Amino acid sequence: MTTTDKTGGNRKNEFGLWEGEVTVPLPETYDASVYFIGRIRTPWTERKQCPKNARESDAVCTVEVDPRWAAALKDVATCSHVILLYWMDHSRRDIVLQVPGHYGVQRGTFALRSPARPNPIAMSVARLLRIDDNRLAVIGVDCLDGTPLIDIKPYFASVDSVPDATVGWRNEPKGEKRLPVEASDEKPE
Repeated sequence: MTTTDKTGGNRKNEFGLWEGEVTVPLPETYDASVYFIGRIRTPWTERKQCPKNARESDAVCTVEVDPRWAAALKDVATCSHVILLYWMDHSRRDIVLQVPGHYGVQRGTFALRSPARPNPIAMSVARLLRIDDNRLAVIGVDCLDGTPLIDIKPYFASVDSVPDATVGWRNEPKGEKRLPVEASDEKPE
């Protein structure tokens, strides 16, 4: 494990590391492969423009499904909401401990909804406005323009909603605002 400090860390992309975040070496090989079934078109081209979560925006975005998968959209128009699974392709994949900027307290990656994770799969429950051919107009996504789409599923409120679900740490006091770590050419140990 590599703990970052003020001397730096391995910055593989523009998302970098924050002070207090910890990385691990990634496996040499992948266990599976994925077909991207399309792309999500949004107004956001930089991370700082994206909403922190999908419900923070009422922007109408377009889900472009590859024409080869268009037949799979049969009956999707009957849904008021869909679950979109997408690949956050600009995210780091080696961070195991993170410091969310809005909480300022170190948390385990699997306790967060951050896109930085071993498999940067994001999920949004989006309101479906309409379908035109292989394009879905939706509200409720939080990704950069051109983000690869992994899957579309119908949202069933009767089985997908868990009203009494809790995340206990959200009731804890927030820490101090996080500080960025300077970029370094060093690889994680």
